[in-house]
Amino acid sequence: MAQNDPEEPGQSAGSGMHDAHAAPAHAAGKNRDSHGKNRGFAGWLREVATIIVIALLLSFLIKTFLFRAFYIPSGSMEETLEINDRIFVNLLVPEPFDLERGDVVVFEDTKDWLPELPPAAEGPGTWVREALTFVGLLPDTSEQHLVKRVIGTEGDRVVCCDADGRITVNGEPLNEPYIYPGARPSDTPFDVVVPEGKVWVMGDHRNASADSREHLQDTSGGFIDVEDIEGKAAVTAWPLNRAGFVGSYPEVFENVPDPSTSPAGQ
Repeated sequence: MAQNDPEEPGQSAGSGMHDAHAAPAHAAGKNRDSHGKNRGFAGWLREVATIIVIALLLSFLIKTFLFRAFYIPSGSMEETLEINDRIFVNLLVPEPFDLERGDVVVFEDTKDWLPELPPAAEGPGTWVREALTFVGLLPDTSEQHLVKRVIGTEGDRVVCCDADGRITVNGEPLNEPYIYPGARPSDTPFDVVVPEGKVWVMGDHRNASADSREHLQDTSGGFIDVEDIEGKAAVTAWPLNRAGFVGSYPEVFENVPDPSTSPAGQ
């Protein structure tokens, strides 16, 4: 019995030592879990930030080299484009891809067709709007642009109108299904030959479009410089119920002869 007496404290001491070691190990496990969670959350934040940066960079590159968003403020292109439509413009037209008759184009107003813009409204959300516009997620409304349909390209003779009230290009009459319902091809007579590096443009809502016809008496003769064209309207993106491709109607112009071989073009 006496020999067993020291063993009991020893066993208790041993048990105490075991318990003492167990407590820090359990705490270390908790610390590792905490550090692991922190590292996991930080890694998740880095992944999200990386995705956002890549998305913004891709959006900027697309806006700069491929597509750009524009807002439609008027009804001059109805019903092809409606007021408040948002469109994406293909920046690869007219270069490197060719511009074609029938293309709907957005061009910079270097000929002062539009009235001067009022000063932009300032406010707490201005920088957010500017940032989203910069990367291409919002349409740019700070610059003066117009959207019209190309009817005549370099060398074309465009005339209004033949005996049936149709516009002719190089002597070929056009049947234009995109014209606003009830509108005539033109109430303004004209007979023009498109100079080199220029185009003749008209709105689809002919009665509500101050297009090339409106500026016949300007020094420009109503023609638009090809170099002022930002690109070709490709799709309507908003509102969603109008989303779709913007048609060029190549069949309308398929029988138009080349101006170099057409008596009317000459």
